[in-house]
Amino acid sequence: MKQLRVRMLAGLFAVAGVLSWAGARLWDSVGTLPRVPLAAPIVLALIAVVLLATAISLRARLKAQRERRPGAKGVEPLMAARAVVFGQASALVAALVCGMYGGVGAFMLEFLDIPARRDQAYYAGFSVLAGIGVIAAAFFLERVCKLPEDGDDEHRGTAPAA
Repeated sequence: MKQLRVRMLAGLFAVAGVLSWAGARLWDSVGTLPRVPLAAPIVLALIAVVLLATAISLRARLKAQRERRPGAKGVEPLMAARAVVFGQASALVAALVCGMYGGVGAFMLEFLDIPARRDQAYYAGFSVLAGIGVIAAAFFLERVCKLPEDGDDEHRGTAPAA
């Protein structure tokens, strides 16, 4: 399984942000701009909390399993893999959603004197922050579920001594 790459997530964010900003400008010139739902930052924050709770739970169970505590409930590899896939998918979607709401929010910054547009800019900004929380939780979950490296690979990438 490949790890998440910050560069890929940043690229998704940037592309979605630029397209969303351009789409918001075009849509606003034609008619009314769709609203940023109040539920967007709430749902993203809930996803971040679920990812974080999963990571903390798995970390505690893995630690108990490594320390061979009596009665420790182990972690099945398939369950850990599913958790990582859930985290990675959530991070990819969050990067797209952050870009989308970031672009709309950037467009709304021009209209902060209008109360309704100012509220929409706040919702978009909170959505971006909650999406960043999802991405951070996904990276933490991925780090928790990462398999320990073999001892033989400590010097991988270095030239052998002659």
